[in-house]
Amino acid sequence: MPRAARHLALAQALAGHLEPDGTAVDPRLFTTADLRRFGWTKRDLAGAVASGSLTTVRRGVFLCAGASDEIVAAVKEGGRLACVSVLQPLGVFVLKRSKTHVHFERGTWKHTPRKRTQIWHWRPLQRSPHPRATCVGLIDALAQATTCQSPRAAVATLDSALNLGLISLEDLDEIFARVPARRRVLRGLVDGRAESGPETFVRLMALALGFEVQLQVQIDGVGRVDLVLDGWLVVECDGEKFHSGWASQKADRRRDLALAARGLTSIRPIAEDILFHPEDVMDALRGLRAAHEALGQAGSRP
Repeated sequence: MPRAARHLALAQALAGHLEPDGTAVDPRLFTTADLRRFGWTKRDLAGAVASGSLTTVRRGVFLCAGASDEIVAAVKEGGRLACVSVLQPLGVFVLKRSKTHVHFERGTWKHTPRKRTQIWHWRPLQRSPHPRATCVGLIDALAQATTCQSPRAAVATLDSALNLGLISLEDLDEIFARVPARRRVLRGLVDGRAESGPETFVRLMALALGFEVQLQVQIDGVGRVDLVLDGWLVVECDGEKFHSGWASQKADRRRDLALAARGLTSIRPIAEDILFHPEDVMDALRGLRAAHEALGQAGSRP
């Protein structure tokens, strides 16, 4: 193995420290002083940069090859990747993310972001990351996302993290201890049974309209459905990923027939409308309830 490669492997191994909570630190951030302690010479460093093994992000600070563009951008600014930019790569639901979120430690020189593609966070972290960490920790990223997103999106993000097993109910207490008081009311709306962001959105819409909501209900002869409202209206939150093929569509339509045979009404709003045209979905729920109530009143007449 070439000398520079040996040094880099050693640096990666030595940088793999642990956070106080036991989670591993991203080992790809190095300073010139770090590398010299590991035995690097100026020639080694120049060769690693020239070969692409290391990327210079700012004077005296380097990242190993393969770091994401967002991590590189965050470190170049003197910060760490934060908020939804940390969560989405982990598979946690976020509503939309067109900008890179970056966190800065207190005392960092504050200035306006030079790029409109970034959102900066300054609030002190609950868990201090290792000096070499390129991202904030999961708990802090969730606290940031709870404040940074709309209320519905914040609940959906927390639902997703719970459902994926990334956090516990005790972690939720820590997260909500770090958010502004006005957002702490969302704690009672979080439910880790939700299996998708759109499902959370529909649940919150239905609650706002006064429906009684059941999640992940097993119906004989049909299977499990996403939501049952007031005991008669089934809502399936369809996403293109799982319902794009004709075979999937046929299975969905047969489920709808089976639900109808049991006296249940079903509706399948698409994720795009749920997330970005919620009023259309709420109008549909209102209309179905009004029709159901009208039928009930008509049936009760002598």
